[in-house]
Amino acid sequence: MSSKRIASLLIALTMLFAATVSIAEAPAGFEADATIGVSLPWLGTQNWMEANDMFKTQLEAAGFKAIVQAADQKVPQQQQQIESMIENGVKVIVVGPIDGTQLGVVLEQAKADGIYVIGYDRMIENTDAVDGVVQYGSIQTGVTQGEALLAGLAAQKGEGPYNIELFGGGPADPNAPNFFIGAMSVLQPKIDDGTLVVVSGQTEFSQCATLDWENNKAQARMDSLLSGFYSDIEIHGVLSPNDGIARAIITASEQAGQEIPVVSGLDAENETITWIWEGRQYSTVAKPTDILVAKTIEIIKSLQEGNGMPETETQIYNGLVDVNVYELPPVAVTRENIEEVFANDPSRMELLK
Repeated sequence: MSSKRIASLLIALTMLFAATVSIAEAPAGFEADATIGVSLPWLGTQNWMEANDMFKTQLEAAGFKAIVQAADQKVPQQQQQIESMIENGVKVIVVGPIDGTQLGVVLEQAKADGIYVIGYDRMIENTDAVDGVVQYGSIQTGVTQGEALLAGLAAQKGEGPYNIELFGGGPADPNAPNFFIGAMSVLQPKIDDGTLVVVSGQTEFSQCATLDWENNKAQARMDSLLSGFYSDIEIHGVLSPNDGIARAIITASEQAGQEIPVVSGLDAENETITWIWEGRQYSTVAKPTDILVAKTIEIIKSLQEGNGMPETETQIYNGLVDVNVYELPPVAVTRENIEEVFANDPSRMELLK
């Protein structure tokens, strides 16, 4: 055989091998009516109740069968629900983890069975059994909260220095420390230069965290702070990690005879929208659930069609691997911009009447 013939054969074999590898590496799609599992942490706040309803309706509208469950803030229950989803042959599991560090074993089982895993709203930590996470930027959310608190103090409490206190979210939620870190990146320089005074001295996340995000625990801590440090001085502002805790802080302040402090929030819950409109709560941060759910379903459709996970420029280290993160921008909401923010949200606009 001539050398030219041998060279041609080698080129042909190389091209065939490359094509075979390409086919083997191409992500496999699945049936258009496949079952999709969604595991939510609980239904204790408006945003999780909205996610529960929207995943059911929007997955079914997209042609999928849906198993949507909430685990009542109990990690073993969430693990069992995910195991049941695996047994029921789901093709994708969407997980809003109660504790981002406690699902590695069950999610690795899902991965071994060829099931895609998408984190929803929260990072899944210390495992490579996660294909991506869809969330609003958690650090940026905290930055937005901190900036809103400073703006509110300047607008409503005259010149500083300002007496403030700090609250964080549930320590098991991987977003909660990030919210606090983002907020403190804005607030710490003002603490350092004396513009802000944390009268209690409690500035570490471990001191400020609210176990399980429970409003009653936040109110009990606020009661203690007010009686212990503010019996004869005014509290001007409070960093709050979400709306339920914000309302607990405001209620405690009113009961203690304080003027309502400037308080931040998160989730744009209906009751908080009303309170902002009435001037009781200064701000919240909107993370529209419909947009987050729609983005998640967009990714699921990409997987179903065999196109794999969409490209993203953001990766976050989860303690073991870099995870693709699909970040959406949070929006600060105050009385000044509330009508603009919710112009296309008839249900929330109705609350402003």
